[in-house]
Amino acid sequence: MSVNETLRGLVRTDLPVLTPDMPIRRAVATLVQERAAAAAVLDDSGALRGILSQKDCFRPTLNASYYQEWKGTVADFMTAEVATLPVSADITDAAEAFLTHSYRVFPVLDGAQFLGLLRRSDVLKRLVEMG
Repeated sequence: MSVNETLRGLVRTDLPVLTPDMPIRRAVATLVQERAAAAAVLDDSGALRGILSQKDCFRPTLNASYYQEWKGTVADFMTAEVATLPVSADITDAAEAFLTHSYRVFPVLDGAQFLGLLRRSDVLKRLVEMG
């Protein structure tokens, strides 16, 4: 991949996907089981509604440990205002985005269609491979 090629080859489609109405306990368990830093939250039509990150999971998990009860859904804790990258962006654009934001993943879109997630670690790995 050259620095001018698009992100299509780096987009991960094998990461977990959540729904806004999923119980938060199940979503947290999914992230832990899959060792995922975050997961896309998609509605029934497949549209991106947000991201649930490990950081987002701390509040409901701490509350559950204090009160011995899990409460809420993914929609209650997800980050709804999500920065995204277009699939037409190149690896340099992605690296700049990761430098600008502290995110570990970016959703990648083709127009309004969600394609998958781009992980910071995958961009770094590819940059190292490029030498």
